[in-house]
Amino acid sequence: MTIAVLKPGLQTTIQAGPRTGWRHLGVPASGAADTLSLALANRLVGNAWNASALEASLLGPTLRFEQPAAFAVTGAIAAVSLNGDDVALHETVIAGAGDELSVGATEIGARSYIAIAGGIAADDVLGSASTYLPAGFGGLQGRALEQGDLLGTTAPGCLPLMTPDEFRLPMLSSWALRACPSFEANQLESRDDLFEKNWTIGRRADRIGIQLEGRTLDIASDGRMPSAAVFPGTVQCPEGGTPYVLSVDAGTVGGYPRVAQVARADRHLLGQLRPGDRVRFLRREAAGAIDELRAKLDYWRPWLEDIGNII
Repeated sequence: MTIAVLKPGLQTTIQAGPRTGWRHLGVPASGAADTLSLALANRLVGNAWNASALEASLLGPTLRFEQPAAFAVTGAIAAVSLNGDDVALHETVIAGAGDELSVGATEIGARSYIAIAGGIAADDVLGSASTYLPAGFGGLQGRALEQGDLLGTTAPGCLPLMTPDEFRLPMLSSWALRACPSFEANQLESRDDLFEKNWTIGRRADRIGIQLEGRTLDIASDGRMPSAAVFPGTVQCPEGGTPYVLSVDAGTVGGYPRVAQVARADRHLLGQLRPGDRVRFLRREAAGAIDELRAKLDYWRPWLEDIGNII
């Protein structure tokens, strides 16, 4: 069956699980910016957690179902409608042939996830169907959706579900992210200037990275550090003192001091940060971050049994 794209939204891409095992060749993992919301959407339509789905940034698409299909929308708070009637988030919804789904602008949070039963046909490149925009591969011809695109899906049946209240991610405009000091944190004049104080998300915020505003850090750097490995959640600080948090599409090496690393337990939250949001880094040491990750995995496992691969 096919789904017609009537309006593409601001930036809607096909995303799935990460592209693993290629960082040594300079290929980042990519995948959904908020893997937990992707998994929650896929759970509602009977898909594997990492099945291909749509990720819509800030303003979602309008789609027309050419045949009946089951879908679900999770992630950011946004108005969702089917033929003009409101649709609830975190529920399985059945669309009929000719029905039109509209996902509006996000009100809180940055990204919505739209899963279709059976997944969405996409280009599998290096073991993942996720779109990597900087290099133009994966997903649908390596690009964001455009008006007139036709999306293919097998659209099998599925049992209707609702995400239990305790597993619905809260969307916020003020966030706290656990983070550990990283390799060059000793170059900071004062770590207290990075941790335990609020930052504002700047206008430069996308799948590559997120700039933090509000003040600058005093750092002993001339901008000539040899390139070193970086990962999603790495907080870099150039010589100008303005920190930058790397996200899922960032490169695999960087030449700026790595002053912190967002803990794995909270890394999926980076996908919901939007310009104007506030964020605070909560300092953790490695052992404490590992214990908190284990506790989070135990909490989520009753609903998402593959949670160890998701976050």
